[in-house]
Amino acid sequence: MNIGEKIGKAIKKIKNKLIVSFILWLILVVVFVAPLANSIHEGMLVGNLGINGGAAWEAFFAGIAKYIVNPFLALGQALSGSTDGMFFSVLWKFTLVYIFAVTIGITKALPKHEYDGIENGSSDWCINGEEYKTLSNKKGIILAEKEYLPTDKRGNVNVLVVGRFRCW
Repeated sequence: MNIGEKIGKAIKKIKNKLIVSFILWLILVVVFVAPLANSIHEGMLVGNLGINGGAAWEAFFAGIAKYIVNPFLALGQALSGSTDGMFFSVLWKFTLVYIFAVTIGITKALPKHEYDGIENGSSDWCINGEEYKTLSNKKGIILAEKEYLPTDKRGNVNVLVVGRFRCW
């Protein structure tokens, strides 16, 4: 298996996680980043007027209270350019932290080895039909859904059944 195939399999495995991560990022940008950027801008405006630092913090927290309940107003103001680029400054920093966190989360969630999720002792571990060197996929003693022990095989055809036997 070459590197391209491995990368393709990895992307296929985490595709759903990436979609969910992107949707969560979009929601957080609207609900968190836009109100935060507008509030920082308002606090800086008050602070640049030369008023004491307490007033700048009051303006910041008043802006958070105003924009957090109406995030689309904050997003509209942020995208209109009225925040003097503060939105995009906060957005790229938030995005870097978010990508780092998502990368760590997805890395921790990935299987530790190639046999995760495959039943132990399953013929799914076999490659290119090598299980049919001793078994048959057509007829014989039923071992599994698509696995049969041929009765016309020479040698030992004893079967040890471990577990339950159910008839459907």
